[in-house]
Amino acid sequence: NRADILDKALMRAGRFDRQINVTLPDLNERKEIFQVHIKGLRLSEKFDLEGIAKHTPGFSGADIANVCNEAALTAARKGKQDIDNQDFMDAVDRVVGGIERKKTIMSPDEKRLTAYHEAGHAVAGWLLPGCDPVLKVSIIPRGQALGLTWSLPDEKVMMSKTDLLDEMCALVGGRVAEEIVNNGVPCTGALNDFERMTKMAYAMVTYYGMSDKVGNLSFYDSTGASGYELTKPYSEKTAELIDSEARAIIDEVTARCRRILTDNWSGLEQLAQLL
Repeated sequence: NRADILDKALMRAGRFDRQINVTLPDLNERKEIFQVHIKGLRLSEKFDLEGIAKHTPGFSGADIANVCNEAALTAARKGKQDIDNQDFMDAVDRVVGGIERKKTIMSPDEKRLTAYHEAGHAVAGWLLPGCDPVLKVSIIPRGQALGLTWSLPDEKVMMSKTDLLDEMCALVGGRVAEEIVNNGVPCTGALNDFERMTKMAYAMVTYYGMSDKVGNLSFYDSTGASGYELTKPYSEKTAELIDSEARAIIDEVTARCRRILTDNWSGLEQLAQLL
């Protein structure tokens, strides 16, 4: 698991000299893994293996085994004689988002804000071409989240700068919708969104060379050895430039998201009411 801390003598020819990169399974490989784990299950005649494999991008073999087990448990809880596609979809939701907490007590105002928050994510994600297609929106609490917007990721090998900016724009959509409907007063519900957005902005500047002012520099360390160093690989002046560039990216996508949601507010309002 940690090739970077092995002694160099072990890595010489004839010893541990072969490295095999095991990636996450693609669509065809997921179908084959599902076929292994559904052998002992009693499936509905309408079960669609292709559809379930498409709905599980980024899942490992262990995740797929977990989904099959959860689907069987879900069908058993409902008293069914066989397992259908809906059971598998519910199992995927449970594996991705956690157990539903339907008994969580929320005030009407909290439910309303959560509905607008998730509607903001969904509308921005639906309208931005670089975002993954929106699959489902819910304000039923799961795990630590009060609501979730699921998307169906395209199995991209690379992402462009435009894709990353669109993704960040969809992430900030929840906070922007909250502020519009709550007279500019922000809430704490966007913590996870902001964490992901900030990491993406700094990665664009410090890893991927997507900042004009910082240039085509990358401070990424593929060996993992930088974790033991106490100093940064750049000067304080560069650190300030990185901070300002990351902030500029976030300010830009926030303003863009505000324009998109304002222009499509009637649709967002309808979605929030449905939620």
